[in-house]
Amino acid sequence: MDELAKLYEPTAVQTAAQRIWDQGDYFHADPAAVHPRGAYTIVIPPPNVTAALHLGHALNNTLQDILIRYHRMCGFNTLWMPGTDHAGIATQTVVEKRLLKEQGKRRTEFTREQFVGHVQAWKDEYEARIIGQLKAMGCSCDWARTRFTMDETCARAVRANFFNLFRDGLIFRGKRLVNWDPATQTVLADDEVEHELIKGHFWYLRYPLAEPVKAGGQTIEHITVATTRPETMLGDTAVAMNPADPRAAALVGKRVRLPIVGRLIPIVADEHVVLPNPESEDEKAKFSTGFLKVTPAHDPYDWEIGRRHNLAVINVMAPDGSISNKHGWTDATTPEAQGLLGLDRFEAREAIVEWFRKEKLLEEIRDYSHEVGHSYRSHVPIEPYLSDQWYIAVKKPIEHLAARFGSGLIPGTDVPVNSLAGLALKPLLDGRLRIIPDRYAKTYQTWLENLRDWPISRQLWWGHQIPIWYLPWEGPVAFGPSDSQVVNLDMPFLSPMEKEHIAAHVVRERSDGRIFFAICVEPGHPQIEEQLIIRGAIRDDDVLDTWFSSALWPFSTLGWPEQTPEMKTYYPGNLLCTAREIITLWVSRMVMMGQYCAGDIPFS
Repeated sequence: MDELAKLYEPTAVQTAAQRIWDQGDYFHADPAAVHPRGAYTIVIPPPNVTAALHLGHALNNTLQDILIRYHRMCGFNTLWMPGTDHAGIATQTVVEKRLLKEQGKRRTEFTREQFVGHVQAWKDEYEARIIGQLKAMGCSCDWARTRFTMDETCARAVRANFFNLFRDGLIFRGKRLVNWDPATQTVLADDEVEHELIKGHFWYLRYPLAEPVKAGGQTIEHITVATTRPETMLGDTAVAMNPADPRAAALVGKRVRLPIVGRLIPIVADEHVVLPNPESEDEKAKFSTGFLKVTPAHDPYDWEIGRRHNLAVINVMAPDGSISNKHGWTDATTPEAQGLLGLDRFEAREAIVEWFRKEKLLEEIRDYSHEVGHSYRSHVPIEPYLSDQWYIAVKKPIEHLAARFGSGLIPGTDVPVNSLAGLALKPLLDGRLRIIPDRYAKTYQTWLENLRDWPISRQLWWGHQIPIWYLPWEGPVAFGPSDSQVVNLDMPFLSPMEKEHIAAHVVRERSDGRIFFAICVEPGHPQIEEQLIIRGAIRDDDVLDTWFSSALWPFSTLGWPEQTPEMKTYYPGNLLCTAREIITLWVSRMVMMGQYCAGDIPFS
């Protein structure tokens, strides 16, 4: 018997242990094996391939390893599913920075295929490093089943889920104000926006009336608006005031001439406007003048006012956040307006304030601290931006699920039981889903109760390309509230059998008014896609939100949509060990899609 070493040498000991584990295949899960205790499943929160693991990963994976080893020793058929996440916007960003630093080239100087090749090389490098780190920690995962959110198995699940949602009318096209990241030039979901307290200002700008107005024995020649974002005034299409304001009777219906641009815009009455009160404890009332500049293309509240009053929507910015007359601003004809074109939004802010000062139309500047949304990736202030995007309707009732899950509203909410939000919320309220510590259950519940439709298209090159093909539409069509509606599409070049594997919407692009077919093909039918391409169909350039594929992780890794032996044995799983900050971003969506796709919650 060898003498026990006086010093513990982890490299030697752990390498030998890993060799024994690998040779014995001790961590491999066999769905056909008979275990009296049944199955016990944990899916690893897949690390992003952006960088190597950190201490937080070590802690989380140690907790999972303890649980999986305990249940394995207790006689359960255990599966700890490993893998990594492609992390679309984050990975593309780090690769863009590397290419700029090492080659002096931006993404747009490569073809899409070339750039994706660079990202794939980064992924391969860091995926190997991450898996190596997990193995070095002794994680007892089933390494033979290692998955990646863009591998063939997961990609098939993504395509299948997209097709089902599209066919059910839950995916739709719409032009709305989105959270836009000017740095990465892509849309962000609400929960990808981080709010930071910023020390800023209220600028008080005078807008001359088109004609003087007499009220209360006085002549009014201008009104004063207060704004934290002077640069957006270029897109103003109205000034609003509260109908309870004593001045409203004389001013509503009159017009002002927008400085710099010269546009005549109406004064409208809207109860959203806060009445001024310098003595109020409400900061909005304290800073209010009673007049609100309305910029529907660059503020979510102004967008709603614009819809109520049928106002024009004028986008004055390019996707990079610079002032532009090429994205909806058609009356930038004055020399002052022309001089602002091409300026960054913050440079334009300074220039506009200076113009108002010189013209003696800057009444006052007051210090004001307020929260400003920032991109969770680039960390720059987001821009409310008018854009055509694909959305998932999260509160739309799904009729064919009513028999299984019920119908009607969840008591005390506006969430239908058989909507995607309802599918995620009801298990928590029923006690089938437990979140530990309990206090985070409220975060989960509140988010789902207030959830808005989920924007799923991203203006990136790295990710699951949206499986939509476009063909021109010729003929009349009546649109409802949405710019997208499901239609039955007659395609004589497809057989009756092939037509069973497509779904089509008629969509309208608000940016240029074009109308066309958007066609989605069920996965596994490449010959249909080839027929569409032959007839001039063009595939959507955008990719899906990373969380769309991550939401399928508990069952896409098991081979869904096929009813594989792994699905039958290991789904639903038992437990998820993850960080509290992604309870909304990830956990809720896994529960949502687990119910919709696989008929049950993925963990309890």
